[in-house]
Amino acid sequence: MDKAFIAKRSQEKLVATEAAIDAALIETTQLLADLIQARADLGASVNFGNDVQVKLTEAVSALSSARTAMGEVHSGLIEAALRLGIRTRMVGPYCVEKFRLQHGEDQRSVA
Repeated sequence: MDKAFIAKRSQEKLVATEAAIDAALIETTQLLADLIQARADLGASVNFGNDVQVKLTEAVSALSSARTAMGEVHSGLIEAALRLGIRTRMVGPYCVEKFRLQHGEDQRSVA
């Protein structure tokens, strides 16, 4: 099997994974905002649901760390591809549009 084909397949999976982490990060931060707003709308005390808010904040932190790690994986794979003699075109070896985040009914896109 051609090494460029193998690299392209891996690159596509990497980009899909990065997009999934981004989508999870968006959903988690929106959930956190919604819970804070719900507490305020209910007129509950600041301490109400605080343990849940702390856990969600930890989840946001973990997702952010995962996103940073995936960026490092991306850089490492680019270097590995260069060592293997695989050169990519300026447009990249994959179709980024396939992995755009879609959110909400209005289908806003995030690159």
